[in-house]
Amino acid sequence: MGPPTERITDDRALPDHVDVVIVGGGVIGISTARALAEKGLSVAVCEKGYIAGEQSSRNWGWCRATHRDLRELELSLESLKLWRRIDAELGIDTGFRQCGILYAADDAKSLADHEAWLARAIALVGRDALDSRIVSPEETAALMTGASRRFAGAIYTPGDGRAEPQRAVPAMAAALRERGVKVLTPCAVRGIETSGDAVSGVVTEHGRIGCASVVIASGAWTRYFAGSLDIDVPQLMVRSSVIRTSAPEATVAGPDVSACNQEMGYRKRLDGGYTIANAFHSYHDITPDSVRLFAKFLPALKSQLGSIKLGLNARFFEELRRPRRWPLDQPTIFEAARTLDPAPVEAFNDAAIDEFRKIFPALAHLRVEQAWAGYIDVTPDAVPVISGVERRPGLFIATGFSGHGFGIGPGAGQLMADLVANDAPLVDPRAFRLSRFFDGSKIEIDGGF
Repeated sequence: MGPPTERITDDRALPDHVDVVIVGGGVIGISTARALAEKGLSVAVCEKGYIAGEQSSRNWGWCRATHRDLRELELSLESLKLWRRIDAELGIDTGFRQCGILYAADDAKSLADHEAWLARAIALVGRDALDSRIVSPEETAALMTGASRRFAGAIYTPGDGRAEPQRAVPAMAAALRERGVKVLTPCAVRGIETSGDAVSGVVTEHGRIGCASVVIASGAWTRYFAGSLDIDVPQLMVRSSVIRTSAPEATVAGPDVSACNQEMGYRKRLDGGYTIANAFHSYHDITPDSVRLFAKFLPALKSQLGSIKLGLNARFFEELRRPRRWPLDQPTIFEAARTLDPAPVEAFNDAAIDEFRKIFPALAHLRVEQAWAGYIDVTPDAVPVISGVERRPGLFIATGFSGHGFGIGPGAGQLMADLVANDAPLVDPRAFRLSRFFDGSKIEIDGGF
């Protein structure tokens, strides 16, 4: 099962009407609610399970600009600015710490890749906006306290940080409840009502909420939910596995800077232990949508050969049997499957912890206290959708964060709120439009990680 998250008090009484209903209580949904509330709009967040129950609590906890796809670099930088001030503004502790993030180069080729990305990033945003730099083997060793391996160098971004996924989003949600945002759990949204073509409300398992706008921020569920509205969202899921270790003894020094190489990535938690994952390997459960979307995802599949494992299992047949439409006055799959809780891929976790122990022999004794997995929502170009739906006024979609959602969440929520309110956007939203997958634009895979 997934890692234990901090729980918040549930809202059970549905409002009759709000300005905006958000479907999904993960980092994107809650961050959007924060930004909308700041604009003075009334908001209800409907979560079928519990807050941050899926990937928002199961990720690494990295908050980074390093090696972002250049199309989302500016949004990542804006998101880091928000991470640095959210705690003070909401009176909470998300666990965010500006610890720096380092990508260690195992060899000269990897270092050249880091140098190439940095040159492109600086050309885009300017040297003053990005504090990433290439560091020597000696400085890499100093930043990776206790490392026994000599690396070719690294790219290091001091301004990057980390937060606590099991704490951060629930803390934000609890603070927003105190400020008037309705956070409804468990409260599955079964469907959306329209008047003409425009959104007029949502139907939940507990009743109706009238609204002028709906934001679908349902992570791995977004394509399925949107499909019932005849909206095609090209999105698949990959399964990512993570482990949590015990904390070392006080006399044993370990790295504070979060880092990764080609085999594993790690983050030191506030409790002193480490969260560790296989850096560039994931698992895709083949589903009927894998077949339907094969052509759109072919460039991504080619770029990920050797790093993604495909498997055909019971999930294919489960999804094949799912209805594409359903009545809104009867229970749905959203009530039956409150939380996606896939099994971790043990081989990926074993390889990650073995690599960690080889690099940090003084930490080889750390116990694996828990292992889990989560489903990451991915798009064909690994860039999120943060967009209105052109033919459905009042409907917006924020999904497909492709493993970047936790760190980029506050900025994505701000941008989504700007679009809903028709305000000047935080960054240019063109790269995140849903229509890019249907207007003839070429699907391009960037060199970000």
